[in-house]
Amino acid sequence: MVATFVGKTSHVATIALEDRRTVNREWYTTVCLPQVIAELRKSNSKRRIILHHDNASSHSARQTTEYLKEGKVEILDHPPYSPDLSPNDFFTFPKIKKSLRGQRFQFGKEAVDAFKSPEHWGCSKWNSVWNKCYNN
Repeated sequence: MVATFVGKTSHVATIALEDRRTVNREWYTTVCLPQVIAELRKSNSKRRIILHHDNASSHSARQTTEYLKEGKVEILDHPPYSPDLSPNDFFTFPKIKKSLRGQRFQFGKEAVDAFKSPEHWGCSKWNSVWNKCYNN
């Protein structure tokens, strides 16, 4: 299991969960988000960050919203019942599944490294889809 973050034009970060854990608010705010925010602010510590979260419980938990508020990270709300705004479901995962089809990995790290490969990323279509949905 991995958590993946994609920017307007490229992959930002992929954080692997160890030992087949699941994403929960504790892991999300103590392991995942600190790594992502550090990566985003690596070149500019005052960079404005806006995250688009879906309505997953780890994303909407009070602990998460408080952590993001303290870190001055803005949230772009995800309208309820809008699965078409999930870039992973429509742009990223199908492309990754197609390119990784038939490959076998001996170790989990090999699979995660293949998943992180830059040719899979780029969700530029997401901006136009989100704007269209938001404006309607």
